[in-house]
Amino acid sequence: MRYLRFFFVLFPLLIGNKLYAQPKVPDQKMQWFADAKLGIFIHWGIYSVNGISESWSFFNNYINHNAYMKQLDGFTAAKYQPATWVNLIKESGARYAVITTKHHDGVALWDSKMPGATTTVKHSAAKRDLITPFVSELKKSGLKTGLYFSLPDWSYPDYDGFTRDRKRYEYKQDPARFKKFQNYFHGQLNELSSQYNPDLIWFDGDWEHSGEEWQAKQILENLRKVNPNVIINSRLNGHGDYDTPEQGVPVLKPASPEWELCYTMNDSWGYQPYDNHYKSPNMIIRTLVDCISMGGNLLLDIGPKADGTIAPEQVKILKGLARWTQKHAEAIYGTQAGIPSGHIAGKTSLSKNKDVLYLYLDYKTKNGILLSGIKSKINKIEIVGSKAQIHSIKLSETDYLLNLNEPDFDSDVTVIKVSLDGPIELADSKQAALSLADLYSEFKENNLTGLSLNKLAGNLNAGINIFQNTSLPSDGLDFDPGIKNADQKVSNWVIKNAEALYKTGKGIPGGHYQGNTALSADKQTLYLFVEGTPTGPIAIKGLKNSISRIRIVGEGTMLPHEIYNKLYWSKIPGMVYIPLPEDKLDPELTVIAVLLDRPIELYREKVSAIESNL
Repeated sequence: MRYLRFFFVLFPLLIGNKLYAQPKVPDQKMQWFADAKLGIFIHWGIYSVNGISESWSFFNNYINHNAYMKQLDGFTAAKYQPATWVNLIKESGARYAVITTKHHDGVALWDSKMPGATTTVKHSAAKRDLITPFVSELKKSGLKTGLYFSLPDWSYPDYDGFTRDRKRYEYKQDPARFKKFQNYFHGQLNELSSQYNPDLIWFDGDWEHSGEEWQAKQILENLRKVNPNVIINSRLNGHGDYDTPEQGVPVLKPASPEWELCYTMNDSWGYQPYDNHYKSPNMIIRTLVDCISMGGNLLLDIGPKADGTIAPEQVKILKGLARWTQKHAEAIYGTQAGIPSGHIAGKTSLSKNKDVLYLYLDYKTKNGILLSGIKSKINKIEIVGSKAQIHSIKLSETDYLLNLNEPDFDSDVTVIKVSLDGPIELADSKQAALSLADLYSEFKENNLTGLSLNKLAGNLNAGINIFQNTSLPSDGLDFDPGIKNADQKVSNWVIKNAEALYKTGKGIPGGHYQGNTALSADKQTLYLFVEGTPTGPIAIKGLKNSISRIRIVGEGTMLPHEIYNKLYWSKIPGMVYIPLPEDKLDPELTVIAVLLDRPIELYREKVSAIESNL
């Protein structure tokens, strides 16, 4: 009875019979895109010669336009092998690719016949069409074809925009001149459409004019004459098919049923030899999982060199992706957004029929993995990509403890497949307070100390602090819970981590951190509860604050952190990554203290497209 009483308190209460909400079914033309999950973005152009920012370097006056365009003389593409590119892209697990046909600098990488066009065929050292052979290889491989096209053309003499400080003319004062530009860029789009019949057009730069000024409706009409099912991204002044957040991994699922995060491997889109701020393959894989769990795609960028080769750092990341995607294909393609947070310490997704639940674990643990609030009958539990067995314990009608042997965890993200007897049904959950008696109970079967501490962390996350009215001091010394035969592991953990229990309150909302959290009374210290041994640095999304210092609670060990993908022109915070030394991790539950520069502030806005770095 003590065992049962412990678990009726420990896990969510069944108070309803609620079928998990049905997401919108993708339109037929969008189905391949919704299923793809991974695409590769390619930023290739003359900017790779000097290794400078694509187009923006002259627009922002870092270099003048004449000097920028001299890069045409060094853009050789001498070692360009499109078949090798496509093989690498396909090996990575991507189902589509998007290549820059023309960036804002106006240099066309195909043999554009429009009068006044600047092309790699006529004006660069390469003297060749670079798009046609790539698209040909893509189509032979079975991958979907995406073409990036810049609406503005800062080099074209009849376009109004030129640099940040200089315009050629005012659009409204010379509409006839702008009409010449409209005819020009519409002609280029028609060339791309008729020659390559792309599956997807990826527009950029729409912020410089309205949809009417771009003639967006006419653009769509012309494109759909060639391919009625062509997909358009969101950067055509509201005329697109899906949202395209840039760099910042969303905290909240974007509003569009289909969405795509465009994301760099380092901090640059095009090749920049001195930008060595690369993310690890582990970080990229976990970003892909984050997108999958919210029903979106990851469009991961590579920036080839001027000679057409791909930097070894970028190849390494693609190969790392390949290892994981090939092993876990069934848990990637054709999945949809997972269940709400709170059912497991990890990300989730669902099969199309919602009768398979996939669990993504970016940590290893000896304490078991709690899966709670699953009302559906479970038929089978397996490890994806492995024949190893999972030992599961049914704790209640809705809760399970899953145990894996240490060698059976994946080095990056382990995926567990839970097969159900029908579309998933979840139990409504209500956080119940764990009593001191249950926390300190020494009569715990199946080594459940770690789970009771996780329940404590869940209570704190929900704003329930069972130590609030006790004599627990901030340093934990001499604390007596008044419980006979107390579990010594729990006693030692509470004393060690007392700081995170003393007068702490409700944690931050879901989406910012994968696990449970708590906040100090002044809301200036964020406590992160870390289960098991993470496979890579732990991550925080949407933190507006600056970080003063980070340490391991009860150890005093100071920890470094790195921020990735913070755009200087955007209000969206970058991703904070914190590497944890394995020898300092608590065998039951590790607590990390993040001291902030002021009371915590979080970014939780829903994003669609981020389009300008003016």
